[in-house]
Amino acid sequence: MVYLNYNNLDAETQNRLLENSKHDVEQQCGNDLKAYAIENHLDYDTLLEEEAIRNLYNYKYVFNI
Repeated sequence: MVYLNYNNLDAETQNRLLENSKHDVEQQCGNDLKAYAIENHLDYDTLLEEEAIRNLYNYKYVFNI
């Protein structure tokens, strides 16, 4: 097995994982993020992307070669 982190992956894979992470974050805490964005006059999409990027570093990437 090969263990990699997010920075070791190619751009296409990083983008796909970022989209998956955004979807996960939106499902887990989308309503809370929207409320926080409205309360603090922040852009929801920017906030979602920041949280998705943080979420990416919680994943463990394991590849069987």
